[in-house]
Amino acid sequence: MTRQEMKVSTARIGVLIGKSGSTKREIEEKTRISLQIDSEEGTVMIEGDDPIAVMTATSVVQAINRGFSPERAFRLLEDEDMMLEIINLADLTDTARHLERLRGRIIGKAGTSRAQIEDMTNTEISVHGKTVAIIGLPEQNEIARKAVEMLIQGVPHENVYSFLDRKKKEAKRDILEYYS
Repeated sequence: MTRQEMKVSTARIGVLIGKSGSTKREIEEKTRISLQIDSEEGTVMIEGDDPIAVMTATSVVQAINRGFSPERAFRLLEDEDMMLEIINLADLTDTARHLERLRGRIIGKAGTSRAQIEDMTNTEISVHGKTVAIIGLPEQNEIARKAVEMLIQGVPHENVYSFLDRKKKEAKRDILEYYS
């Protein structure tokens, strides 16, 4: 039996449980693990016989805790190579105002910047609290992370989109070369 205990923000416990326990149940069914949620303390105990299933369920719970909707977090269940990556913005800034500016650059006007990065890298991105979380395949996450880091460093959005476009074309070329 493998066990993993973690803290979940009390503001996200309801999302983790879902309407009438639907999200909790779906995680348990899809990973064949058991979730015990203490909504007072915000602790979640994940138990199961398969260590990989426990790790996967832990990633799904972390993703929901980092602001992803359950539907978006469930991408981690679709493919065993999917990964959750978390960038901590608190390490990069010392003021609340600067943190807000960084979050704003990453999200963009009405979410356009975040949506553009998601679209061009085929990832899911959540900017929540002091973190940026990315769900995708390892090479997609790497490109999305680089784009987010460029925005954090103050690189103009157009340059970041050009970088993403170049990476997308390179990936397409690599696929074509592989099959020719």
